[in-house]
Amino acid sequence: MKILIADDDPQLVRALRITLSAEGYRIIAAPDGARTIQAAVEHQPDLLLLDLGMPGLDGIDVIHALRGWTQTPILVISGRTGAADKVEALDAGADDYVTKPFSIQELLARVRALTRRVPSNEPEPMVRIGDVSIDLTARSVVRTTGGETRHVRLTPTEWRVLELLVRNPGRLVTRQDLLTQIWGSDHVTDTGYLRLYISQLRKKLEPDPHAPRYLLTEAGMGYRLELPDGPEPSP
Repeated sequence: MKILIADDDPQLVRALRITLSAEGYRIIAAPDGARTIQAAVEHQPDLLLLDLGMPGLDGIDVIHALRGWTQTPILVISGRTGAADKVEALDAGADDYVTKPFSIQELLARVRALTRRVPSNEPEPMVRIGDVSIDLTARSVVRTTGGETRHVRLTPTEWRVLELLVRNPGRLVTRQDLLTQIWGSDHVTDTGYLRLYISQLRKKLEPDPHAPRYLLTEAGMGYRLELPDGPEPSP
């Protein structure tokens, strides 16, 4: 089971890494908000331990960004002890809140409680759009035509854009969320990035890239993956 530790205190991260590794958890670490979001996308952790006061993107913003596409349990570990801070974090989507300094035994108990909610060995979804199958477990895309199956090669960034849309089928994913989660908060206005990668994905996945049926643009807002309701019409 993977735990992502998001904290800019290297000594705390080291201590948590040693303690949690001894309990059998695999540990990933991120020192700021933007890299926390990136690590969450890349590694799909089973639990996030999140400090609120990291440099760059604030912890509350990280929670909002993650809750746009994942229900991974979030345990806030923060030096902010005020009731208003706790309420804000929990309302944003955090599952639990521990204040620093904390007892390691209490932390482990809270980690166990949250990880018990994670379904074990739950298969990741396989999504099919037209003649294209997207396997989130294998991180692969294949196209089957005329009884012949071939792999569709995606760049790492193309895959990350597609994965975020696949994990939110039928729902709007805003340009700001996509840009923040993939490139970081410094690129929230770089919409040209998205247009480029969405265009490339349409060329690789859509039957007619100029009249997309699945990777749809919501004008002025973002993008949406539209899944077919039933069998595809015959050509």
